[in-house]
Amino acid sequence: QVQLVESGGGLVQAGGSLRLSCTATGRTVSLYAMGWFRQPPGKEREFVASISWTGGAKYLADSVKGRFTISRDNAKNIVYLQMNSLKPEDTAVYSCAIGPQYSDYVLQPNEYDWWGLGTQVTVSS
Repeated sequence: QVQLVESGGGLVQAGGSLRLSCTATGRTVSLYAMGWFRQPPGKEREFVASISWTGGAKYLADSVKGRFTISRDNAKNIVYLQMNSLKPEDTAVYSCAIGPQYSDYVLQPNEYDWWGLGTQVTVSS
């Protein structure tokens, strides 16, 4: 059974940093595009970042470009989201997801098959 577990969330002051981890079990995710999404309180889920199966191509939402970085360690079956210069508007539940096999980065949530439950990130002003 495929399972994704996000970790690394928490409470941080504006301007601070957090590194989220997405650990996969039950499937070797090294062959799949991976993505991070977030859902702010009272709002719809939104795309944050995606990385190709090789790790060679990445795409970040305009709202996080220059502040967030997505990376992957295929040997450990983990995908990371490094978040710097955090802002209060980054407050959300962050979830990772498994995309298509042998794929470039993927922006659309309906192209992802498996989702983690998410980790809460709260940025105070």
